[in-house]
Amino acid sequence: MEILMEFLDLKLGNAVIRFQREFELSQDGIVGPKTWNALAPYINGYIVYTIEKGDTLYKLANRYSTTTNAIITANPNINSNNLLIGSKIIIPFSSVVFTDISYTSTILYKNVESLKTIYPFLEIGTIGRTVIGNEIPFIRFGNGSKKIFYNASIHANEWITTPLLMKFLEILCKAYVNNVTIFGYEPANLFNDVSLYIVPMVNIDGVDLVTGNLSTTSNFYTNAEKISSNFPDIPFTSGWKANIVGVDLNLQFPADWDRAKEIKYAQGFDKPAPRDFVGYGPLTAPEAIALYNFTIENNFSLVISYHTQGEVIYWQYQDYTPEESFNIAQNFSRVSGYTLEDTPYESSFAGYKDWFIYKYRKPGFTIEAGSGTNPLPISQFDTIYRDNLGILVLGMVQ
Repeated sequence: MEILMEFLDLKLGNAVIRFQREFELSQDGIVGPKTWNALAPYINGYIVYTIEKGDTLYKLANRYSTTTNAIITANPNINSNNLLIGSKIIIPFSSVVFTDISYTSTILYKNVESLKTIYPFLEIGTIGRTVIGNEIPFIRFGNGSKKIFYNASIHANEWITTPLLMKFLEILCKAYVNNVTIFGYEPANLFNDVSLYIVPMVNIDGVDLVTGNLSTTSNFYTNAEKISSNFPDIPFTSGWKANIVGVDLNLQFPADWDRAKEIKYAQGFDKPAPRDFVGYGPLTAPEAIALYNFTIENNFSLVISYHTQGEVIYWQYQDYTPEESFNIAQNFSRVSGYTLEDTPYESSFAGYKDWFIYKYRKPGFTIEAGSGTNPLPISQFDTIYRDNLGILVLGMVQ
């Protein structure tokens, strides 16, 4: 609903009052317990419902615009033929992941929690913590032996890639629960054959800075502002790609890191910066270390790292690229309309995809989604999702 979108996008004031009016609450503009209780189902994506006499799953599914399969999945211990009056069940709504608001860590954590509640078959965990100490979550769909890995928002002002992965995960789960195909593939087969791991927001602190979710009075914000003042040509905060202390996380990996340092230092990025500072050594940023360790622990068959922008696919790293990568990249290009390109020389080293290919000689890809100036407006989301759905599905079956 429009009021809720305004509320979640931090446009409080009148939006709260309008919400309170619609739900016949005291119209004081204050988000007290009663207002939060009214908001909670829409933020969570589900309600906790108490069974009444005459209730059936079919009736409840129709009432709340969901499906009986969705209710059964969210309540694995339910007896659908014998609903106990007075017992409480989870009833999912039609959608959890918001795709028309600034996607902050607050929204991410809430969405991860909600998806786990609605789809208990998901595995949720943490790969590590950020500079500030925020947990970096991962989600696993499927129990197959082949492990695939997608990550997003390594760069702070490319945060639109996070709802891309989260919405894909939600649609994939819906397809699995309701036994409908996704991009022509049977989700049950995907679930049984593949374990898909997603880290939807690597650079959590940086994303919160760019989206306005980091307090302007915090020491981290003040320090970032000071760092940015040394680079007046880079707008603050919209030009910020780095982690919260000015290290570019996609220049932190041990794949010719020294060469990346030489290039970036020559460009003037020889100290903490909003972008392009490689750090004082590889794997010094906690977010990069977490991503590195998580990858080593899981020995993935294929990885995709989502960035913006340009509508291009980078698929090579020096002479280490495996033969099958080109065919996979061609398939990605075919279903997305994105072009295959060589990584520009000045950005050719120390990236996550570069290190993965170098380390494992397996297919690794950087997808530059969307087109324009970062951060891309959320109005591009539908187009980005449409263009990348095929890549996200095909990545699981290659």
